[in-house]
Amino acid sequence: MSEVEHEYIKEYITSLIGSHSGILKEIEEYASENSIPIVHREMARFLELMINMKRPSRVLELGTAVGYSAILMSLSSHKKNHITTIERDKNMVEIARKNIKRYNFEQYIDVIEGDCMEILKNIREKFDLIFIDAGKAHYNHFLPYCLKLLDEEGVIVADNVLFRGMVASDELVKRRKITIVKRMREYLKIVSDDNKFITSIIPMGDGIAVTMRRN
Repeated sequence: MSEVEHEYIKEYITSLIGSHSGILKEIEEYASENSIPIVHREMARFLELMINMKRPSRVLELGTAVGYSAILMSLSSHKKNHITTIERDKNMVEIARKNIKRYNFEQYIDVIEGDCMEILKNIREKFDLIFIDAGKAHYNHFLPYCLKLLDEEGVIVADNVLFRGMVASDELVKRRKITIVKRMREYLKIVSDDNKFITSIIPMGDGIAVTMRRN
């Protein structure tokens, strides 16, 4: 078993991640005050790293919430990429669009309101990076569409793939979460077992899976 799973190491690693200021801090505080889930600090830092390493010009995000991660990815590129983000919750769409307008990101981030599955069927452009953070019970359903939209050298980053540890341990699975766990395990099996892909699962935050096609 990896020693990185120990709580004290997790706390130490998290302590090394500096706090955000300005725009991101304001949205973090709003999300906290209103009990709106946004990406973990570890995931936020990982996205910043991926944007700086990959330098994607076009990004697709599934799950906008209040627009935090989309704005973070835009800031990380110094507004040099274009982000398309999908959200089905009307209230979240309104808040995200207000944040995007308030902080002057309208030219760089497009929010599409609707069900991810339906929207994905109608998108035709290609993306360098796809960030999956919506509908945990549907990652395996999103995957075929995401692969069609992914550039040949593109990367898929999926958040929450260990889902509070339940995906890795039957002992932790709660009855009402069985479907989510089963489908998330199916997603991870597909991207891990298929020789067409290379996937790394990182036990950070709530679990991150990074997938790309083999050369």
